[in-house]
Amino acid sequence: MPMTMTRRNALLAGAALPLVPAFAARPVLAAAEKQGAATPPFRRYALGSFEVTPLLAGTRVQEGPKEIFAANVPQEEFEAAARAAFLPTDRAQGFFTPTLVNTGSELILFDTGLAPEGIVAALEAAGHAPDAVDVVVITHMHGDHIGGLMEGDTPTFAKARYVTGQVENDHWSAQGNEGYESKVRPLLDRMTFVAGGDEVAPGITAVEAFGHTPGHMAWRLESEGQALMLTADAANHYAFSLGHPDWEVRFDMDKAAAAATRRALFGRIAEERIPFIGYHMPFPAIGFVETTDEGFRFVPESYQLMLNG
Repeated sequence: MPMTMTRRNALLAGAALPLVPAFAARPVLAAAEKQGAATPPFRRYALGSFEVTPLLAGTRVQEGPKEIFAANVPQEEFEAAARAAFLPTDRAQGFFTPTLVNTGSELILFDTGLAPEGIVAALEAAGHAPDAVDVVVITHMHGDHIGGLMEGDTPTFAKARYVTGQVENDHWSAQGNEGYESKVRPLLDRMTFVAGGDEVAPGITAVEAFGHTPGHMAWRLESEGQALMLTADAANHYAFSLGHPDWEVRFDMDKAAAAATRRALFGRIAEERIPFIGYHMPFPAIGFVETTDEGFRFVPESYQLMLNG
């Protein structure tokens, strides 16, 4: 007589099957090709009604970090600081991070990286064409900040207007500098010059941060009671320049003024407990600082700003 299949019978039948261990041999698949280390080229955060998007326009290994970030300290002191930060002493990783701010009415790009291809690739990954940029702000005129402005004789951001510091422009316009002459001078008829305290848009204010260059500017963003500081190159390394503000950086043109700016600017950021984006900080280049006995400790952003969205 045929047996009627019930749920109980089905369970008993299943229990009678031989067990197959989870580690039983399986066919070996072809090894996947290694892709190499990778970093996504953008992150996006909410700041009040603004959207703030750090863009990775380039990265490279830098040899001899002591000579770059700690020229005035003994070798053993530098090596001790590197070990404390779990860093090698012979190399550093450089990051180049322009920032795009969407105010709701304009797209404002702060700095342009080393070359057009880097900033264009990062912008497009973030969903924006170069022609969509309304304003380009140059914090200072070192080559890794103005390098993406022009492709030959053609502006990368064809529809944009440009903003930079008056002091900065006055300095570089008199130097006969190749980068300035090829990247900045062709755009002067579309350039507006500002001083500390001036706004490029409501809630986006210039902050004098002189020393790295004669007219180097930071920028404060504020929207709906939330604030963030774009510090550009006021500090060039999260462990060395922030941890030891008086260590001399090769690229600081006035080293004493740059050290004083680091202490004042990051002291203000620490006191306000606001985030900052540093152009050369480890991507996505955004975090907080707290004061220490010697300087500041960098605290990378984890999810705090994501909760604003």
